Amino acid sequence: MMTPASGSRIANLSRAAAPLALAGLAATTLLLFPPAQYSFYPQCPIYNSLHLLCPGCGTTCALAALLRGHVKEALRLNALTTLLLPILIAYAIGTYRGLLNHKDLNHRQMTWSRLPSGVLYAIAAIAVIFTIVRNLPL
Repeated sequence: MMTPASGSRIANLSRAAAPLALAGLAATTLLLFPPAQYSFYPQCPIYNSLHLLCPGCGTTCALAALLRGHVKEALRLNALTTLLLPILIAYAIGTYRGLLNHKDLNHRQMTWSRLPSGVLYAIAAIAVIFTIVRNLPL
């Protein structure tokens, strides 16, 4: 028989495991179904309509390349994603650890810590510059 405390513990463990399970599922999908070979991945509406590479174009292929250990290929596909990924992973781990350190997961939703507005403006400026540079005819 399951007591309320054990049911709560199972719910807490499920909540804690969900982000890891989703990340694992995404990584497995990218490894088993490479974006260059399968067409079910989303297409960029900006590229499809304007034939310009947006800051996110090539991200899925870059992530698949990184999972296979091909860093140079990932940089070629999307340098912005490849270079910002370690920072994003560190940020996600910090947020996840904060969630796990909270005593009662049942009453705590996973929320991302707020970034200072200066950081957000800097990221936006970098994305704009990256977009301009990657679309220059070289």
